[in-house]
Amino acid sequence: MSLIEDAAKVRERAYAPYSGFKVGAAIRSRSGQVFVGCNVENVAYPEGTCAEAGAIAAMVAAGEGEIAEVAVIADSPAPVTPCGGCRQKLAEFGGAEVPVTLATVAGVEKTVTLAELLPLAFDQSHMAKD
Repeated sequence: MSLIEDAAKVRERAYAPYSGFKVGAAIRSRSGQVFVGCNVENVAYPEGTCAEAGAIAAMVAAGEGEIAEVAVIADSPAPVTPCGGCRQKLAEFGGAEVPVTLATVAGVEKTVTLAELLPLAFDQSHMAKD
């Protein structure tokens, strides 16, 4: 199964009763293991969880810590990108060259890198003390 297929399958489990906008994400770690996540809404909107954040949490909970590839899928006219917060979360665990495939349920796909999604990313080097 491809990473997009993994993301599409978990997208169906998304809890999106308020927006109706279901998103699925799949992450392949450096070890080759795949972790998935879907968006989970809450009536108190800021308390929801993005699909990408769910996949990252599953990866970390399994003891993994390095992203090799990402896929995100939604039912939208054009491929949907991760929100700003999720771009930063992905950058925490993946290098600039990590491919991110963005897809629609209709089959439109676009692949970019994490660096293209988050240019000039804030990273651990910014926390270094002189």
